[in-house]
Amino acid sequence: MNPIVQKSGLSVVGLLVAGGCALGPAVAAQAAPTPAAPASSSQNDRHAERILGIDYQAQPNFYYCGPAATRIALSAQGKALSQDEVARLLGTTEAGTPSALDTTRVLNELTGGKYRTTEISDSVARPDQVEQLRRDVLTAVDAGRPVVANIKGTTVDTDGNPHSYEGGHYLTLVGYRDGGDTIRVADPADPALGEYWMSLPKVANWIAERGYSS
Repeated sequence: MNPIVQKSGLSVVGLLVAGGCALGPAVAAQAAPTPAAPASSSQNDRHAERILGIDYQAQPNFYYCGPAATRIALSAQGKALSQDEVARLLGTTEAGTPSALDTTRVLNELTGGKYRTTEISDSVARPDQVEQLRRDVLTAVDAGRPVVANIKGTTVDTDGNPHSYEGGHYLTLVGYRDGGDTIRVADPADPALGEYWMSLPKVANWIAERGYSS
């Protein structure tokens, strides 16, 4: 069995038991879509900053983080699907979405096959894995492709806000700044913020023992 599938299979149980993608107390319903904005980039250095325009939607229930994050990535590429449609393609159930292999498969089916899956197999991302994530985010975002990441654990964004998904979660990486030192996260479980910035090492460690589609 592919290790990324095995680990995700185990984590799906934790997602269901521990709440995983569960919505916060202020998030009882799906947020209204935010109109997509044009992508922006620095004129001085193409790797200084870039943020992709997306149509953000919050996940409507505790197990739709995979469909919601994948749908956000598709919206930046001109694909207008509902979360239910994406959930059917992913094979999402109340136990969640199995692994990053599934998000990669569906993204490739719908956008022409540019995505690939990368696993961060260690419990803490090694320096070379952090740098690989930087390269992958820069390459994907510069090509107009948001990255869908399967994460687990608790960390803090650049504004000091904590984000805790001990049972597992999917979210979308939609931009970068400072040459990729800081990553723009679109989080379908947090419509109060919607998007936030997080340091590259923290994002990599969030993905540790899981994987991402870029």
